[in-house]
Amino acid sequence: MNSYQSDEAPEPVGLYPHARKVGNLLFLSGIGPRERGKQSIPGVTLNEQGDVVSYDISVQCHAVFKNVRAVLEASGAKWEHLVDVTVFLTNMKEDFHTFNAIYAEYFGDVQPCRTTVEVTALPTPIAIELKCIAAIG
Repeated sequence: MNSYQSDEAPEPVGLYPHARKVGNLLFLSGIGPRERGKQSIPGVTLNEQGDVVSYDISVQCHAVFKNVRAVLEASGAKWEHLVDVTVFLTNMKEDFHTFNAIYAEYFGDVQPCRTTVEVTALPTPIAIELKCIAAIG
């Protein structure tokens, strides 16, 4: 088994790699929209207590897709290799329509299997996280 880290994707918030290859499958750890080396999160405004005051799901979607691409490329894979995507949203009612439209821009020709679920919270103050599997040679 090989583990991979990307110099472009945000640092993991725990003891785990960005990705791990087993056979011809590449499993990506949960990836959000954070930026490497920064405390701020794209599209998120926090108050002094660290609570989310506002967020822009479209900015977060573009950032998370950028991070997934960075991890894939650092692992020797391509966007087109994605076969399964699990999406975690913290507000399905408000964000699903916007997310789904942006998702279609990125995945129009690739069309991996997808599951989208709403969760109460994610480990950092983000509104979206992706868990992906890619098939590579």
